[in-house]
Amino acid sequence: MEITVQWIRTSWTKRSRGGEAASRRNAAPVGFALPQAEAASAHVIRMHERDGFEPYAAQEDRGKVDVQLREADGRLRVLPRVEPLFGLPPRPRRPPAVRLAPGQWVRWQLNYRFSSMAGMQDWSYWLDTFNIAYGPVNADVFPSTPTVFVDEQGPLR
Repeated sequence: MEITVQWIRTSWTKRSRGGEAASRRNAAPVGFALPQAEAASAHVIRMHERDGFEPYAAQEDRGKVDVQLREADGRLRVLPRVEPLFGLPPRPRRPPAVRLAPGQWVRWQLNYRFSSMAGMQDWSYWLDTFNIAYGPVNADVFPSTPTVFVDEQGPLR
């Protein structure tokens, strides 16, 4: 069965925590139209504060995306990995994996806060959005409403 993966990473610093910069960040899309791609590749989009949250897209091997995908009994089991382990917020109890039937898709969001080892630099933040579909989809599936939405975002202070 066909599996379509889109991974969006939005990253910023303390400078985009409020005001106009935060408004631009919060207005960034959480789903993009899909390009023509090989079956084993993932559509990866990066948006960063230094570029005004302008999206930059690439194709990467699906195995490099931090998400576990396993087909069994006619369903796709989806569970993003929490990487790196030193990021906040702590996640002692995670939601269970999602099992998608053919024709369904999930949007799963996780956020992180990082500080430098010596505390010499500002905090930095990530928002990872995983859009994953099971079965054939059209190019504009991910800007629409998902079948399943998992919001695993925690408080970042």
